[in-house]
Amino acid sequence: MKKIIILLCCTLFVFTNCTDDLNTEPQVEQTLEDLLESDPDAITGLLSRLYASFALSGPDGPGSSDIDDDAGESPFLRGIVNLQDFTADGMKNRWGDDGLDQLTTSTDWTQNNKFFRYLYNRIYYTVPTANNLLLILEAEDVENEDQVVAEVRFLRALAYYYLIDCFGKGVLATEDNYGTSAPLEEVSRTELFEYVETELIAAEADLPTTNGYGQATKAAAQMLLAKLYLNAEVYTGTSRFDDAVPYINSVINDGGYTLATDFVSLFSGDNYTSTEIILPLIADAISSQSYGNTTYIVNGSMSSETMTITDFGTDDPWSGHRATKAWYGLYEEGDDRGELFWTEGHNYEMTDYKEWTDGYPSIKFRNTGYSTTLDATSFSSTDFPLFRLADAYLMYAECAIRGASGTDMSTARNYVNLVRTRSNASSISLSDLTLDFILDERARELNLEGHRRSDLIRFGKFTGGSYIWPWKGNTAQGTSIPSTYELFPIPSSALEANTNLSQNPGY
Repeated sequence: MKKIIILLCCTLFVFTNCTDDLNTEPQVEQTLEDLLESDPDAITGLLSRLYASFALSGPDGPGSSDIDDDAGESPFLRGIVNLQDFTADGMKNRWGDDGLDQLTTSTDWTQNNKFFRYLYNRIYYTVPTANNLLLILEAEDVENEDQVVAEVRFLRALAYYYLIDCFGKGVLATEDNYGTSAPLEEVSRTELFEYVETELIAAEADLPTTNGYGQATKAAAQMLLAKLYLNAEVYTGTSRFDDAVPYINSVINDGGYTLATDFVSLFSGDNYTSTEIILPLIADAISSQSYGNTTYIVNGSMSSETMTITDFGTDDPWSGHRATKAWYGLYEEGDDRGELFWTEGHNYEMTDYKEWTDGYPSIKFRNTGYSTTLDATSFSSTDFPLFRLADAYLMYAECAIRGASGTDMSTARNYVNLVRTRSNASSISLSDLTLDFILDERARELNLEGHRRSDLIRFGKFTGGSYIWPWKGNTAQGTSIPSTYELFPIPSSALEANTNLSQNPGY
């Protein structure tokens, strides 16, 4: 039976929407001492609630929301998929929602787009929630306190990582300025980078090698540090590939993870047994229902119009997402990953991104069991692999190609071949191992996992006209988009709430 982190529907604190005033001082309904006396596991529940903020919309089912935004559209993970995958070359959405059209065509981005607001608000819900919990831990003696503090600091750093990556700047809300009435000052991308780096280094020292399912470990912090350093030149202007390598090596050599024997098992409803997933965001069709976890990916990619939807474990198809040839055109014959598209009744060319039969739906994520039998449900039980070992292998290879110290090309080739041969793709030679190859291999292996936009930016392929994909710039064949699109606009609601914030260039 799947082990689920139990969520605590706690009445101790009520949080306001952070973008209203960037101040989430708690309204105390019960003293902490009384709460801990009545429920010794209250801290565990509060910590679980913090983890859940990345996957669920609210504490009371899929219709509840921690923030003022739409419960179905605004969950953190849904925002990651929308802003990292649908803005890039692989996946497009056909629903025609105001705002979502602009993401899927990488055009007409404005500060009033609700999807930018959703992720920004989620970040600034999670951060003060973490700050509040750190103050609780400071005030009370709790069991295993150093580890719990490390987990909270990791989760806060994770939220800030997406602020750095997507918006580039904001305010630095910490436990030290928690409850401050005056609007906080804006801090730069570099300042945020340095803060997150410091926090992750401190958290990594106190995180365990193994932890409860769905909870942070040393390897999770190491992966996030490595990703921070991998993108450091984008974030700060200074390359830090050398600094990424020791953390990648620790994940690979010391984390105890091994590649899953079958690629499909990583994206099935019983992937909680995987030996490869380093940090999952938990989903469960009964216990943790959400329209914003992998339900969004699975149901959004299914349609009874052209597909046998129960074969993939859902009884609620949304007929939304299809892949362009920029993704499914990357695979060689025989690569199992290239078979994870539904082609029957669909067209190779995406002449109209709003037409369901143009493009191929991805069947990479599904709600069926790989080694167990699961009934088709309306919500997904497939956990989202936020970090996994194959990514670490490909990160090492990229660092090696870029000449980072502590790497060698033969090891990089071996790691890449482990990833490829797992899916029956052909082995590569050293001469094949180029930056263009590794960018394509990351798309073959990791697309729909929240990395693609960041990868394209790091490789200089996202904006401009050097790399064109279908519907880039709102044309069927694709066109150049401005370099300012490497950051999303700061939402108008945040600018109105705090006049210390300034808009990103170009918006």
